[in-house]
Amino acid sequence: MSTAAEAKIIFVKTKDLHFDLANPRLAEYGISSRATDDDILMTLWDTMDVRELVQSISAFGFFPHEALIVANEKGRYVVIEGNRRLAAVKVLLNEKIAEKNAWDVQKISAARQKELESLPVIISDRQNSWQYLGFKHVNGPAKWTSYAKAKYIAEVHRSYGISLVKIANQIGDQHRTVQRLYRGLMVLEQAEREKVYDRDDRFRQRLAFSHLYTGLDYDGIAAFISLTSEDEETKSPVPKKKLAELGELCVWLYGSKKENRPPVIETQNPDLRRLNAVLLNREALAALRAGTELVKAFEISRPTDVVFEEALLSAKRELTTARAHLTTGYDRSEALLRIAGSIAEIADDIYDEMHRKHEMEGKQSPKEKKIRLTEK
Repeated sequence: MSTAAEAKIIFVKTKDLHFDLANPRLAEYGISSRATDDDILMTLWDTMDVRELVQSISAFGFFPHEALIVANEKGRYVVIEGNRRLAAVKVLLNEKIAEKNAWDVQKISAARQKELESLPVIISDRQNSWQYLGFKHVNGPAKWTSYAKAKYIAEVHRSYGISLVKIANQIGDQHRTVQRLYRGLMVLEQAEREKVYDRDDRFRQRLAFSHLYTGLDYDGIAAFISLTSEDEETKSPVPKKKLAELGELCVWLYGSKKENRPPVIETQNPDLRRLNAVLLNREALAALRAGTELVKAFEISRPTDVVFEEALLSAKRELTTARAHLTTGYDRSEALLRIAGSIAEIADDIYDEMHRKHEMEGKQSPKEKKIRLTEK
C-alpha cells in the first residue's frame, strides 16, 4: 500500500467522514471510546481553535492540496489526519450546530455549501501513515502537545513493533525527544498500573504532561524515583522500591481532587527547578512532605551563602531606589523616619559582624585556615 504522501486524492461525502476516537490530541481531554462525533466536535471547538478554520474555509473554501488522511476501519471512513478541518466543515454545513451552542458562525453561500459536501481525502491506514504524521506533529510544523506526541509514539511503538530509535530517525528527531516523551508516558502509566496515582484524580482539568516529561530530565527528580535511562525501552522506568515516591511526585505535579490538594507546580518555570532543588535536600524534602509551600521549602534547600548574598544585593537595590526618590517622595512622616532608623541599625549590625569575621579571617595563620577548612 502507498504511503499518505504518495496516495491518490479522491473525494468522499462529508457526511460519511467520522472523527478519530484514537486521536492522540483528544486523549488528554478525556475523550473515550464511547464518545460521539458531537462530543468530539465540542471538544475540538473548545480547545483547538476550530473557529479560525471556520473563518478561513468560509472565505476561501477547502484547499484540495490539504486532503484529509482517512482510514477505512470497520466500514467507516475515519479521519486520522485533519479532524480540526473536518470539524470546521461540519459546523459550516449544519447551521443547527452553531445555533445550539451559541457559536458565532457566518452563513455560507449555496455554492460554498455544495462545494463542502464532498472533501478531498487520501485513503490510507494508520501503519502506512505513521511516518508522515510523526514528522508533521511530533517534530514538524504542526506540533501536537507533549502528551499527544507521547501517546502517538507509544502507539506506533506498541502496535507496529518499531523501535524508538527508528521512530526518532524516521521523523528527524535529533534531540532524543522521542525517547524522553515515551519514558514520561511510561512513568505515568506505571503510576496508574501500580495504583499509586490516578490521572483522573488530578486537581486541574487538563493534564500538564510536559511538567512530568520535562521534570524527569532534572537530576533531583530522576534520583528521587531512581529513574532508568531514556535509552531503556521499558514499561516500568521506576523500580518497585520507589513506587511510593512516584506517587508523591505525581501528587506534587498534578494534585489530588479527593484530598483537595492543588499541585505544588503551578508554572513549569520556575517551579520545576524549585522542586528539583527541594528533592536534593533532606531538610527541604521533609518540609515539603509536611505541607510546607514549595517556595518556602525551596528556600530551605538553598545554600546560606547564596541566600545571604542575594538578600544583601536586593537590599542595596531597594535602598538605592529609595535614595533616588527621597527628595520628592519623603513627606516628613515620623513613622517613615523610624523605619529608616531601624534599617540603619540593622545595616550597622550586619556590617559590624561582617567586618569582625573578615578581620578574624585575616589574622589566622595558614595552618589555622587549613584546620578550619578541614573542619568545614
